[in-house]
Amino acid sequence: MPEPVFDRITRLTARLLGVPVALFSLIDRERQWFKSRVGLDASETPREQAFCAHTILGSAPMVVEDAAHDARFADNPLVMGAPNIRFYAGVPVRTTQGHAIGTLCAIDSKPRVLSPEDRQTLEDLADIMSKEVQARERLDFARERVAESGAAARASEDRFRSIVELANVGIALVAPDGAWISVNAALCAILGYSERELMGLTFQDITWHEDLDADLLLLDRLQRREIPRYQLEKRYVRRDGNVVWASLNVSAKTGPDGAIEHYVSVITDIGARKAAEEAIKQLNIQLEQRVAARTRELQNTNSMLTASVIQQRRAEGALREREAQLRSVIENASDAYIAMDEGGVVQAWNRQAEQTFGWTAQEAIGQPLADLIVPPAYAEAHREGMERYLRTGVSAVLGTRRELPGRRKDGSTLMLEVRVAALDLNGRRVFSAFLHDISDRKLVEARRDFEARHDALTGLPNRRALMEQLPVAQKRAQRAGHALALLFIDLDGFKAVNDSRGHDAGDRLLEQVARHLRAAVRETDGVYRLAGDEFTVVLENMQQARDAVAIAEKLIGAVSQPVDVGGGQVQVGASIGIALYPPASALDADALIKEADHWMYQAKLAGRGQVRWRATE
Repeated sequence: MPEPVFDRITRLTARLLGVPVALFSLIDRERQWFKSRVGLDASETPREQAFCAHTILGSAPMVVEDAAHDARFADNPLVMGAPNIRFYAGVPVRTTQGHAIGTLCAIDSKPRVLSPEDRQTLEDLADIMSKEVQARERLDFARERVAESGAAARASEDRFRSIVELANVGIALVAPDGAWISVNAALCAILGYSERELMGLTFQDITWHEDLDADLLLLDRLQRREIPRYQLEKRYVRRDGNVVWASLNVSAKTGPDGAIEHYVSVITDIGARKAAEEAIKQLNIQLEQRVAARTRELQNTNSMLTASVIQQRRAEGALREREAQLRSVIENASDAYIAMDEGGVVQAWNRQAEQTFGWTAQEAIGQPLADLIVPPAYAEAHREGMERYLRTGVSAVLGTRRELPGRRKDGSTLMLEVRVAALDLNGRRVFSAFLHDISDRKLVEARRDFEARHDALTGLPNRRALMEQLPVAQKRAQRAGHALALLFIDLDGFKAVNDSRGHDAGDRLLEQVARHLRAAVRETDGVYRLAGDEFTVVLENMQQARDAVAIAEKLIGAVSQPVDVGGGQVQVGASIGIALYPPASALDADALIKEADHWMYQAKLAGRGQVRWRATE
């Protein structure tokens, strides 16, 4: 959104430097976008076209007097077309820690020279821009500090927020008018909104219109105390317009005066959490009964206590509610939840942890985590990581999502997505971890990766694999000081077989040719199918060219063997072109393939069944 303070600075920049365009740009990984702009309609450009992406890499202003004669920018679309940039001057805008997040820049469609006075003016204005950005950082920091109060409440709140943010269910506090008070990351993921976007809406705005009346009817009954809470299956409209079914659990939180302060909403995918919802409902009923019984007992035995004791009881009740919410979320989470003390000893172990690792809670609690789920090969690294964190406060795992191997009770292994948070509760350091079994997903990814790099018919590596592995082989050749040879093979007579016998026969022929090629070379050599009847072979550690020629002639003999394709035998030949790559060569992978392809065509022209390479010119 435009902000007047930044707009004033860009207007001053354009006016004082006499340029038609002045920008305050912010740079991220893929684009630059303009927080404030004068004289330009576009709101953003790709990062690779951005002059400012060069500016933030330096510590001094960057000035381009004529972009059309600057090798870095002469072919830039912003120079060759609208807005026809010729002159550019930019100064980095930095945060309080010195990180360059963008620039203040001046742009003209005519070449010009920046005077020392104008350069100083641009630097001064950029410094004002940086100070405004830094002032906002400090203001945000001050607000955070002001928000930290109450040691006991803070510890409980930190623990609650840690669990809520790590949970895979959507959790929100909703005001009586339907506005969101707070939302967690899982809810944002379910609904497709960022936290900031969601906070600007009400639940009515994103509820599917056919389900809104039922939701509001139950909410009205909840407000009139006809029901203590409600649950229904309803649909939400995601940010992208798609409709998602969810299960909604809503309960009311009342204040000391009995008025409703806010609602606690738990939102989950129906298909994945049906069993968990039923368990949550039953657990809530039991908790209500225990809380009600405890409340009656306290009322009967403490009627003569002072107002301070009554206030303390209310605080204890609120804390119990929060802890009940935590227990409900933890026990019914779809991820394994494990809590440990600073010695790595298990303190909590939910039902999903029992299902994932095979240890019951009774078996696991009180045992070192490393003895339960850490594979033996990683036990020492786990122990050292714990000791290093306790000693230095530095950890590579805390606060991140990591993929790590795990071990079940029966000794089998699995892959886990691990999220761990550390909390300081009453002077004790404890750890909360959510672990999700991703073994099936990793197998699917590995299978997909294999299929992307291998030919489905022959099983040989494909062109994509060649383009990834050939540069690596070239580097090995340079390090070892030995030549590398690339053989480009095209079958002679394959089209006639395909036309006369059909594609099934052609496929069986290609499968057999692939086997012959693979059997005729060393295990360390690579055989690839490019497309159709084209193959390549990468030969490493070639002492001289005639070694590669000898192997090529051997491959022609192997390919030329008769092949039974069902209903009779067929026979094809092969023409081979060789591209040699000596250790000092400057050819890249594309050039090497093109040279081998060229000599293959020379072999075809020479009568087929031939081998050609540069030495024959």
